[in-house]
Amino acid sequence: MHNQTLPSHVTKYFWGDDITKLSLQNNTDYIIQTILNIGDQKAIKWLFSEVEREFLKERLEKLTLDKRSSQFWRMYFS
Repeated sequence: MHNQTLPSHVTKYFWGDDITKLSLQNNTDYIIQTILNIGDQKAIKWLFSEVEREFLKERLEKLTLDKRSSQFWRMYFS
């Protein structure tokens, strides 16, 4: 996982947050759950390039995902 600011095509999902204070390293679960819940294909592709899929799979149980997203990602990673 890289410590970087979020790319502009991802920041649109964090409109209520101070983007200058968000980083994947410091806000891992929040960023992952937001993108897995509402991210588009480009945002998800970015997430997968930054975070190991095995780590994402392990974190699923701890994330707050809506029911539909949770079911989709469980099937995806199984």
